[in-house]
Amino acid sequence: MSSATENKHEYAFQAEIKQLLHLLSHSLYQSKDIAIRELISNASDALDKMRYVSLTDEAEREAGPLEITLEGKPEEKTLTIRDTGVGMTREELITNLGTIAHSGSKEFLKAVQQGATAGKPDLSLIGQFGVGFYSAFMIADNVTVRSRSFRETTGHEWRSDGSGTFTVDEAEGLPRGTEIVLHLKEDAKEYADTWKLKEVVRRYSGFVPHPIKIGDEVANSQKPIWVEPKSQVTEEQHTQFYQHLTHHTEETPLWHLHLAADSPIQFRAVLYCPPTNLERLGFGALEHGLSLCAKRVLVQSDCRELVPEYFRFLYGLVDSEDLPLNVSRETLQDNSVVRKIRNALIKSVLDLLTNMAAEKPLDYENFYKNFGGFLKEGVARDYANRERLAKLLRFASSRSEGDDAKTSLDEYLGRMVPDQKNIYYLGGPDLASVRKSPNLEIFRRRGIEVLFLTEPVDEFVMSALGRFAEKTLTSIDSADLDLPGEDARADESKPESHPGGFGRVLDLFRESLGARVQDVRASKRLTDSPCCLVNADGYMSTQMHRLLEMSGKDLPPSSRVLEVNPDSPLIGRLASLSANPDHDAFIRECGLQLWSGAMILEGTLPEPEDLAARMQRFVERAAEGKSPIVV
Repeated sequence: MSSATENKHEYAFQAEIKQLLHLLSHSLYQSKDIAIRELISNASDALDKMRYVSLTDEAEREAGPLEITLEGKPEEKTLTIRDTGVGMTREELITNLGTIAHSGSKEFLKAVQQGATAGKPDLSLIGQFGVGFYSAFMIADNVTVRSRSFRETTGHEWRSDGSGTFTVDEAEGLPRGTEIVLHLKEDAKEYADTWKLKEVVRRYSGFVPHPIKIGDEVANSQKPIWVEPKSQVTEEQHTQFYQHLTHHTEETPLWHLHLAADSPIQFRAVLYCPPTNLERLGFGALEHGLSLCAKRVLVQSDCRELVPEYFRFLYGLVDSEDLPLNVSRETLQDNSVVRKIRNALIKSVLDLLTNMAAEKPLDYENFYKNFGGFLKEGVARDYANRERLAKLLRFASSRSEGDDAKTSLDEYLGRMVPDQKNIYYLGGPDLASVRKSPNLEIFRRRGIEVLFLTEPVDEFVMSALGRFAEKTLTSIDSADLDLPGEDARADESKPESHPGGFGRVLDLFRESLGARVQDVRASKRLTDSPCCLVNADGYMSTQMHRLLEMSGKDLPPSSRVLEVNPDSPLIGRLASLSANPDHDAFIRECGLQLWSGAMILEGTLPEPEDLAARMQRFVERAAEGKSPIVV
């Protein structure tokens, strides 16, 4: 700090301050609200100091009310911010507002200038380097600071237009504390309006621990419940705070999580699960995060770095004294403190859900109906927590009754038959279609449970998970299945029971189907149905292949095998008819019709014109009695 014409009480700003003021006064940064936030934060710090003084100094025990007042005068285009804190002496005014050699201004300027070089100067760094006061020049072309220290009886007035100099003079009759008068710029005159001040305070400074008065109203009346012991916060208070965060004034959260951590990172947090999933209602992907605070001052709303994408449905707030007062979004992405908080939040949420599933299954069922899809998304994306998330998944199965009955993977493991090495599943468009799949017949006969996947994401979940508890997840439409247990019938198909007939039926089916299938063969898995389709590729289920095709992926055609049940009465009748070559054309058409039916059971309508024409020919023949029709 250099002095110029000291008898006039005029001083020159330090060189870094000149650069800073020029940057702020010419900035096009959109969120000028941070100027109000920073000045309120400074006032709150002064009140905290005065509270400490009143507790440690007998002479200051009667310190009077500790509060902040905002007064806007639209006709004069001024905003005054007052506090009853410790105040500043003349030397402190000069030092604190004229020189910041010790505050990190050079680092601040370097960071901002680097951002400016990239085309977007990031002034949200204000506060991180102790230069919050100078943000006043973002909205004011003249700033007056009147202050009287609690140590003195005479106050002083600091003035500057941000052009490079400031003056300091004595001011009589000032109360203890500091008063900042902002002469607002034309494009910032709205900050003299009461509604705008209330909006800024409620958004950024709503939890400052001292009353902030605007007119006759306290603008920060919401209690910061996260700083209270969780045992002392009522359900009603949590509901009110949830409604304050979400602006959903009629909703009650499904559950809440109240955290207080001291090691290795000190932070407090409250998280809420809403009662409904808006994504399921067609509102698109949710795009909100948690509010991040430092010492009760909002640093960033919708901070999406605090929880993973699959927990985006959560609302809440995190407050940590280990964070700088304000950090830019880019800094948050590489901040080890935030990463540690994120990991702690993930663990706490998963602990809560695990306990709920075990101790309150009905509550968990209600949660899972709404938000189970997010957990499935987590299995596909979060490798570190994949096993824990997988334990929270629920599926319908061949053992469950009704459409709503669900089972967990752990429960499935407990019901596995001896020597079972795989967890079996089957995907389809809906539960009714899956239950009718002929692929299930051998599993029912051998008492092997099958999970039913009816949501599009389920197939991707199983593919990403791969294994669970050392068991391989396997789709039952795979052509080569190594099933445990003994079959009730011979393992080999018995074409000899239809001498010369069953093999000929397979040949005629192959002729009619051609390239539609990879092969036609006798089935070892069917007991009642005449045929089914299985996936010859093995690595990808039929449902997964269909989903990838629907998403626009360019995939080669799926290699399918038509398995035919030699013990089916229908196939037996066709085998008898095959002795007469006159019936070959009819048997070929039956092969096409059976293949079409198998495709329809899987949710695909193949060659609809040919299917309809074939059905019409069958009906006409039956009506005229011209050809044998198998019923």
